[in-house]
Amino acid sequence: MSTATPIVKGRHGRSRASRRLWSVLGFLVTVVTTFLGLLAITFFIGRVVPIDPALAIVGDRAPAHVVERVREELGLNLPLWQQFFIYLKQALTGDFGTSVLTTHPVMEDIKRVFPATVELATVGTIIGAMFGVPLGVLAAVKRGSLIDQLVRLIGLIGYSVPIFWLGLLSLVFFYAKLQWVAFPGRIDIVYEYTFTPVTGFFLIDAIMQGEWEIFWDVFRHIILPASLLGYVSLAYISRMTRSFMLNELSQEYVIAARAKGLSEARIIWFHALRNAAVPLITVIALSYASLLEGSVLTETIFSWPGLGLYITNSLQNADMNAVLGGTIIIGAVFIGINVLSDILYRLLDPRTSR
Repeated sequence: MSTATPIVKGRHGRSRASRRLWSVLGFLVTVVTTFLGLLAITFFIGRVVPIDPALAIVGDRAPAHVVERVREELGLNLPLWQQFFIYLKQALTGDFGTSVLTTHPVMEDIKRVFPATVELATVGTIIGAMFGVPLGVLAAVKRGSLIDQLVRLIGLIGYSVPIFWLGLLSLVFFYAKLQWVAFPGRIDIVYEYTFTPVTGFFLIDAIMQGEWEIFWDVFRHIILPASLLGYVSLAYISRMTRSFMLNELSQEYVIAARAKGLSEARIIWFHALRNAAVPLITVIALSYASLLEGSVLTETIFSWPGLGLYITNSLQNADMNAVLGGTIIIGAVFIGINVLSDILYRLLDPRTSR
């Protein structure tokens, strides 16, 4: 009996390790397949749209032999499968071609504008989480009450009302009428040519350089579009927080804690919310990713010089290299945040790694 036990334990250990290995491999295959699918979709979109990349470069009035030469240089005369493999190789190395609009490499343009989008989405997510989590907890604790109905109504409005309408309305009210916020843009023109950003995140750069006047100017520019995105994020986070908390408050450990005489506040904030925080991290991460990819309309309305506005301007000027490059970057970031949230979920909840 004493010799059989270690053998059984060893088999169980190897089987568990084997399951974890296959789980990791399957996860990696899913991520790679998703990214390749993203590249394939963007490639075929670039070939299906009625825009000739060669004509976009040389113009409609260029001679036919010039257009044909540019098509050969771009590889557009090759079979479709060869074009795809060339596109795949270039995309994996970060080469998305040259922007027709700016005449710069697309990757350089993205490096220049993407920090503005990240800063806007980050502030928006902080606002959404800071207000959405407490509201969701409050709605769950006061289930069926007027407070619960009010929180659900706030979330419903955030889901239903078009963001461009909210953006225009907020500009009319907070900028034109009350003048509480600055003119659309990222920074006042007075500081635009005197302020030298280091990281590309203006709020952080202003703090690092001790430029508090510029910091408050940047803050007055970002607060309205970030609040708008934060409200959209709040609607999703509050609804999911309410659902998670309702599930936790019905568990046996909550009943046992109440029987032991623990205060209601301690049960809610230190026990129920701590257990609900595991899936909530995934929700906040996905909300952040959605703000990164869904801020196109917000950036356009508020003239925010981020990736969304860059893609919009490129699309209006038939600059497909820039449009597809920006789409790939947003998709890659979305996949990356999904991977990170899944890893965090597995680390914080050991039950998922069994």
